[in-house]
Amino acid sequence: MNTTLDFDKAGGLVPAVAQDADTGEVLMLAWMNREAFDETVRTGRAVYFSRSRNKLWRKGEESGHFQEVRGVFVDCDADTVLLKVKQIGGAACHEGYKSCFFRQLNEGELKVVAERIFDPKAVYKK
Repeated sequence: MNTTLDFDKAGGLVPAVAQDADTGEVLMLAWMNREAFDETVRTGRAVYFSRSRNKLWRKGEESGHFQEVRGVFVDCDADTVLLKVKQIGGAACHEGYKSCFFRQLNEGELKVVAERIFDPKAVYKK
């Protein structure tokens, strides 16, 4: 797919924000290379690039908690992607929360402000 995304600014990657298409809640931030972006657009399922594993990460391939893409948006500088998704399985976060943003800074301390949906030890067989 020929896109106008600028993958060169950050060394071949662009940040990708996943947002719940129905509620607007921000679920996670990940990275995409051109291959991940193209596969996401082609398949309608979120695919990211794992910097720690240095390979494509098909969201949900281990957990079953995948993301159906409802809309793809690109920011004004063409260097950030926003995916509006339907989160299948209820949790986007590998720690078992709906959103990766489950901690809030409160009086100088981070506090968990969400309920865990699943136990990561039971889901990931590492």
